[in-house]
Amino acid sequence: MTLTPDLNQVAANAWPAPAKLNLMLRITGRRANGYHELQTVFQFIDRCDRLWFDVRADGQVRRVNEVVGVAEADDLTVRAALALQRATGCELGADIRCEKNLPMGGGLGGGSSDAATTLVALNQLWNTGLSENELATLALPLGADVPVFVRGRAAWAEGVGEELMPVDLPESWFLVVIPDCHVSTGAVFAHPQLTRNSNPIKLTDFLRGDITNDCLSVVRSEYPPVEMALHWLEHWGGGRLTGTGACVFAVFDDRELALNAHQQLPASWQGFVAQGLNYSPLLAKRDEHR
Repeated sequence: MTLTPDLNQVAANAWPAPAKLNLMLRITGRRANGYHELQTVFQFIDRCDRLWFDVRADGQVRRVNEVVGVAEADDLTVRAALALQRATGCELGADIRCEKNLPMGGGLGGGSSDAATTLVALNQLWNTGLSENELATLALPLGADVPVFVRGRAAWAEGVGEELMPVDLPESWFLVVIPDCHVSTGAVFAHPQLTRNSNPIKLTDFLRGDITNDCLSVVRSEYPPVEMALHWLEHWGGGRLTGTGACVFAVFDDRELALNAHQQLPASWQGFVAQGLNYSPLLAKRDEHR
């Protein structure tokens, strides 16, 4: 006899890994180690990957589903779990399954968010007891964006993106367009034409409308599908690049306006409508387990 899974229970057991948007991005300098000094604003959106964790007693960490183009040893979820093991001496392991709903190379932070969700979830499931600050410190070597997902609050960020100050922002609606290309963050930051000396601004400048993204001109020139999407979004008040892209977005005051724009996307294009969130759904899931 074949048993039908309880899909509601399967969904309830999932841990969310939300996307983020960079609402602005300035590059204000470069460190001796090659890392760039940034100013940016992160806000989450209600589009998420979903992860499931089955605790193992034998200490093994395994990815149990394939992720196209990512070897298991390079997967940030596996690396995050192993980092938590090493930091705490935990002898438990986990089978990790990830349902990918966020595009790779899109600037939405999918891999970083998956890593953060792994740290937060396994800290609960393994009962390793690290504080939020300890998890954020453990997260940084996995990627500059991982700490903001661990902390789970919309934030003004500086440094390499790890100096975070929570902010309350309008939870607007967004039409996110996914151009048919993969943007290499490393290639953008290495590009000779990239602006690396923008004057720093203050949060009040952003709130007054300074939404500059210093990566925009490089990405527009090097990735024609991004340029096409940005041109199309001019019909909807103008498009903005999240991070280094490839995803671009337009901002709307309400859901119906965003859905109307989405319905008019060219048939061959991909995109979705999402709402901005100042508080990550990951934190709500964490709190359920406390």
